[in-house]
Amino acid sequence: MAEIILLAMFIALIIGIISNHPLGFVLGGVGIIAGLVGWGGASFNIIVNQAYAVMNNYLLIAIPMFVLMANFLMYSGVADGLFESVRLILGTLRGGLAVAVVLVATVFAATTGVVGASVLTMGLLAIPILDRYRYDRGLTAGVVCAGGSLGILIPPSIMLVSMASFAQISVGKLLLAAIMPGLLLSLCYMIYLIVVCQLKPEKGPAMSREELRQYSIGVRIKGCLINLVPPVILIIGVLGTIFTGVATPTEASACGAFLALILTICYRKFTFKMVRASLVDTAKTSCMCFVIMIGANSFCSIFMGLNGSQSVAAFVNSMGLSGGAVLIVMLALIFFMGCFIDWIGIVAICLPIFLPIMDLYDYDRLYVCAVAAVVMQTCFMTPPFGYALFYIKGIMPSDWSMMDIYKGVIPFLAIILIVVAMTLFFPQIILWLPSLSNL
Repeated sequence: MAEIILLAMFIALIIGIISNHPLGFVLGGVGIIAGLVGWGGASFNIIVNQAYAVMNNYLLIAIPMFVLMANFLMYSGVADGLFESVRLILGTLRGGLAVAVVLVATVFAATTGVVGASVLTMGLLAIPILDRYRYDRGLTAGVVCAGGSLGILIPPSIMLVSMASFAQISVGKLLLAAIMPGLLLSLCYMIYLIVVCQLKPEKGPAMSREELRQYSIGVRIKGCLINLVPPVILIIGVLGTIFTGVATPTEASACGAFLALILTICYRKFTFKMVRASLVDTAKTSCMCFVIMIGANSFCSIFMGLNGSQSVAAFVNSMGLSGGAVLIVMLALIFFMGCFIDWIGIVAICLPIFLPIMDLYDYDRLYVCAVAAVVMQTCFMTPPFGYALFYIKGIMPSDWSMMDIYKGVIPFLAIILIVVAMTLFFPQIILWLPSLSNL
């Protein structure tokens, strides 16, 4: 009987996702119905307790704080001056403007943790300039999508906070584990852009010397340093306090939101209208995250209560797969699911099912979560429903087609998979920094 209910839960979950119903309600609804069938009214006590556990989790306060920080930064215009300065430094290089997008997106990712803010900000800044210099449309769309999506991997990241909560591991160590893969991914993006633009100059022409002569080298370097200092202070204020143990991730997220508010004042962008808009956007995003987490906890508690994890583990064992093969199956499933749902749904569904199985093979949960986080970069760029694709579609010139975007992101998806392979062959890319920490 239990096996039939478990199978019905997954079928109902797939039908709900395909039907485009809100994921949180699909997860919670399937959990409630399965609980009523399996245990009767007593299942409501479990579901209520799970909802209370999410609301009572002090660690999750970091999610609205990081989202608020991202919203303040988006309104402060901190990325505007930095992009302008970096593009003048790299303008003489073929593909230099695209490399500047990745560099600024990397810095911006270390101050936001929210993909929507990163992609929209970089798109609004970079697309008009790249289009003016006749950069290839696909390359333009791809680099903005890929660079903006770094915000979910490079700390601070609300995805990493959520993953640590589901996996019951240290948030600080998971943030540390994601730094090297995130920077490696950024480096690989830049290498690809430089190489492809050297081989095909028409894809990324250099800026004209006439325009560059308007700015001396000293002015360009000075502007770059001035515009880089505020984000660096914010990064140190948030990540530095976490990694040194001065503050918990929750406390550091509040400090980050405060420092971001100070930046809006320093950049003269502070208004009460801006604060209100930031708070409303933060409330919407945070509520979406928490509704999905409550629904996911309800689903998983019923699933585990019906011995779902043991059933899945027994099925995997019957296949005779090694631990590495099971990990690859999990990563492939994450990649496939990323074509249809966003990261929080993937985290809520995959981690509670696969982490207990990976425990049987003595895999470090920190390592498994970090590798999964790298793969989840793809869920923002995989057709047909990658969120970053639609963010770009909404702000790109009207004569661009969706196919331009799809073609542009394919090389960057390949780069992500290459970096994933590197983390599988060289686990120290992930584990080195956490091994140095006392968190």
